[in-house]
Amino acid sequence: MDLKKINTNLQKALQENGFVAANELQHETFSPIKSGIDLVIQSPKASGKTVALVINIIHKLKEPFQESPRALIMVNDKQEVLQMLEIFSTFNKYNELRIFGTHDKTDIDDDKNQISAGIDVLIGTPNRLNQMFSGAGFNVNTLLVVAFDDIDVLLKNRYESIILRLLTSIEKGQRLFFCTQITERVEVVATANEREPLFLETE
Repeated sequence: MDLKKINTNLQKALQENGFVAANELQHETFSPIKSGIDLVIQSPKASGKTVALVINIIHKLKEPFQESPRALIMVNDKQEVLQMLEIFSTFNKYNELRIFGTHDKTDIDDDKNQISAGIDVLIGTPNRLNQMFSGAGFNVNTLLVVAFDDIDVLLKNRYESIILRLLTSIEKGQRLFFCTQITERVEVVATANEREPLFLETE
């Protein structure tokens, strides 16, 4: 894929799956995300937001390292957890990051045991992640990225209090908010805790 200085293992997996040229969203967001700044990224439905998020997480983390997760991704429901796990499985073939997904139908005790054994990326639904971080005592200081896929949908489904509680407990790390529309509520959440994200709008 024609993205500047992209991780070579990731590049290999992308090419094997037919991703030779980056689309507009991937081009416009790759460098800003790589820089480490907070971002709110607005892009239409079916424009590849989830793929762009996965590519950037793999590029940033590069390889397995330490026990506590370095990236946290919140999605709306079980179906989206499974979808994101599948995308990671495709593009993470050579980087071999340890990806784990949790949702309201998984066994929370089993989830905690697997996470404590060591993972790099944790994907989960709002209620389950809230349970995880309020009761398991995870070290949030290791998180390099906290990302929200379809933050506008999450807020529409009334997860704002959970999201704000999570962000308040995680002081460090880059914050990424992907959405189809930058609403007033999205702006409020993205600027919580005196953060000043860059707002990007792509076609």
